[in-house]
Amino acid sequence: MGTSTARIDGDALVLGGVRVRFVRTLRLPEQGTHPLPPGLGHFPLRRVEDHSEAVPAAWLAKGGVMLPVHLREAMWLSFSGTVEPSALQVGVGKVCAVSGQPWSDRLDRSPQNYLVLPRQPWLDGINSGRGTVRQFVAVPMGSGATVEGQVTGEETVGGVQLQAFGLGEQARRTWRRAWREAPPMAFGGAAGGAPPAPGAAPAARAASMRGTPAAAMGVGVGGSMRQQVFRDDRPPSDWASRPAARTFVHLVPASLWQRITGEAPPPSPVDRAAYTAAGLPWFDHYDEDGVDLTPSDALGAVRPVGDWLGDDQAPWQPPAPPQVHPLGDPRPGRPVADGDW
Repeated sequence: MGTSTARIDGDALVLGGVRVRFVRTLRLPEQGTHPLPPGLGHFPLRRVEDHSEAVPAAWLAKGGVMLPVHLREAMWLSFSGTVEPSALQVGVGKVCAVSGQPWSDRLDRSPQNYLVLPRQPWLDGINSGRGTVRQFVAVPMGSGATVEGQVTGEETVGGVQLQAFGLGEQARRTWRRAWREAPPMAFGGAAGGAPPAPGAAPAARAASMRGTPAAAMGVGVGGSMRQQVFRDDRPPSDWASRPAARTFVHLVPASLWQRITGEAPPPSPVDRAAYTAAGLPWFDHYDEDGVDLTPSDALGAVRPVGDWLGDDQAPWQPPAPPQVHPLGDPRPGRPVADGDW
């Protein structure tokens, strides 16, 4: 169990001082490397326990939150709310999206199994190449296409797992003293406020599986994009030994969302060719002061969903150079129940 509870605040998931939003986006082509796609709005989040009569018992046992996804819908994770440094673990079917290692309840450095916030403003996919990630894409459990299935040979967990750690007491006192004396003005490292959210405005971004959970969706991968996953430059002893909060995020097929919640799911995302043809923006982000993590061999070997489920999109129409924009550096919600996962 986590040491404290996560909560929903509007469309954000709050874990300690970290706010995570799940952002709808265009699915990239599975060939080539591309700029960062835009944000097309946030996924709605609901507590599993609020719909206890309509969800499988296995979901209740895990607790957490749920969101609706269409088959092969892409998403990215946006991080905000923290000026004080935090470490965030991201799992896809309890496979670390940063290291490719099994999910761990502690922070590891060899290889690094967490993101460093606020330097890391978002994560669009698994760390699978030098300076690149492969896009998060929702796929059915049991298809063999999930990261979980390809790395572990089983599909038994699904969803997304998040766990946040703050600084230890001594490191926190040191950081706060330095902050009071010279507040940082730039995003990243010892930096301050978050950059504009991508997509907010043009100026701102078949294997044999067993134990498949009922009605569950997992995370596969799509196309490659240019995105750094930053190496931690703090001593490992700076971080707290226990997490501030954690939660399990269940991915609900859009076709079941209304049956479970009584709400209509968001519509299927816009076609990427129509988006690009309209001259709308894509994004590029690079932090010259940050050091990119070495890619994971396990995650680098993960094959895109089209290899498993077949291609279903029209040929790629790349954005024109002027469409690619470079990016520089409330009241509390109700607690989310945690469970055994």
